[in-house]
Amino acid sequence: MDEKEGFDDDLEMIRQKRLKEMQKTIERRSACTSQGITEINELSLDDFIAANRHAVIDLWAEWCGPCKKIAPAMEELAAEFCGEVAFGKCNTDENQPIAMRFQISAIPTLLFFSGGQIADRLTGAYPKENIRKRIKSTFQI
Repeated sequence: MDEKEGFDDDLEMIRQKRLKEMQKTIERRSACTSQGITEINELSLDDFIAANRHAVIDLWAEWCGPCKKIAPAMEELAAEFCGEVAFGKCNTDENQPIAMRFQISAIPTLLFFSGGQIADRLTGAYPKENIRKRIKSTFQI
């Protein structure tokens, strides 16, 4: 009888541990769903970079056709990498000092930040799969 009670206790501990893991996953997913892609400006840029271990910032402009072309892919990637990589977007026409700071000469440009430092950049309207591969290789995830 004691063996069975010990087994039941172990089983209950496993159940409780699994329940906590599931709750954390649900919380992370709901936070990601509400977060999406963050609008970045001069005031929020440094805080955004500092607050996120891994971040991708899409520098774009309203008039830029290629920028509009990759926007849906960026939304999908933000959902896919939710909880691992934060995604932001910055309109370079409205935030020219940011474009100058990172020497942006063409858009769209994606800036990859790791540990608060720029780790990589990608300029041009690449397919989603290429951007996904770059995210995985840059952040080793």
